[in-house]
Amino acid sequence: MRVGCPKEIKNHEYRVGLTPGSVREYVAHGHEVIVETKAGAGIGADDDTYRAAGARIVSTAKEVFEKSDMIVKVKEPQPSEWAQLREGQILYTYLHLAPDPEQTKGLLNSGVTAVAYETVTDERGGLPLLAPMSEVAGRLAIQAGATSLQKANGGRGILLGGVPGVLPAKVAIIGGGVVGLHAAKMAAGLGADVSILDRSIPRLRQLDDIFNGRVHTGFSTIDALEDEVFSADLVIGAVLIPGAAAPKLVTREMLSGMKKGAVIVDVAIDQGGCFETSHATTHSDPTYEVDGVVHYCVANMPGAVPVTSAQALNNATLYYGLQLADRGLKAIAEDRHLRAGLNVHKGRVTNRPVAEALGYDAYAPEAVLNVA
Repeated sequence: MRVGCPKEIKNHEYRVGLTPGSVREYVAHGHEVIVETKAGAGIGADDDTYRAAGARIVSTAKEVFEKSDMIVKVKEPQPSEWAQLREGQILYTYLHLAPDPEQTKGLLNSGVTAVAYETVTDERGGLPLLAPMSEVAGRLAIQAGATSLQKANGGRGILLGGVPGVLPAKVAIIGGGVVGLHAAKMAAGLGADVSILDRSIPRLRQLDDIFNGRVHTGFSTIDALEDEVFSADLVIGAVLIPGAAAPKLVTREMLSGMKKGAVIVDVAIDQGGCFETSHATTHSDPTYEVDGVVHYCVANMPGAVPVTSAQALNNATLYYGLQLADRGLKAIAEDRHLRAGLNVHKGRVTNRPVAEALGYDAYAPEAVLNVA
């Protein structure tokens, strides 16, 4: 199969779909790999490094899309990219379709077979291709929040960990999944006063065991949410419903009860955000203020640390990518975890949460694949 990797074009997105190490693996499996020139510049991998790994370098994204049977990316295709996709081609990348009707329409019109990293599953019911970027985003959320709390950046002027004789900042984390866990590790490590809210009692027990009292855990009710948000200096939105739009847990009205100069970091923004006042921002212009509360809602947070995040992402995506390259649609038909990743196929939505969020009919992957 001809596997293509274009350069990412989203604002300040420095990650790359295939690292040189991954290229070597595809080539070792007998596949031809086509990489757009300078696709790996953000991670310090030049064209010669990709050539040494066995890739063919082309000068434009247009050539990558035209010549490839499978496209491997990081972020969702932008309008100029989805216009170049076609039926019979496999797209393997993050999609986050539920809050993005325009992209969904573009993919449906293209006829492409689109496998979303964020909905591929594993034997334990986890999301193995989302997890590494959730780990990065959770840790980055604390760095971003700590910076945004500085007075010059619009925040309250509080040091996250405090100093002897001065209390640390209070950090409230909504959601105890992968993002929440790693945000809590970073915040607690810096000496902040950390609380995590979740609706899963078993997960709260796990978190309590992990942190051994260094982090407060609470069951997420409206009352508990208000108490934590109103008293927090930094609030991390870390809620995920796989494939679906994030629920709006913090309303505009609730902002009036928050401290002036408090900071919100909405890591759920890829799925629409879990704060009513959230809208996607970029690394160029990451924050804005609503009712005196600073909002940080960058939709591709891990892109800020591409060397770390591209390697972590490739470590996770390589196995399933090779399956797709080796066996094409048969890999999806025969592997229930890849079937869970199938979001769009030949003009049909094959992921139920996406279909329900956007008002499409949902088709079971088994019903539309038609693999002999």
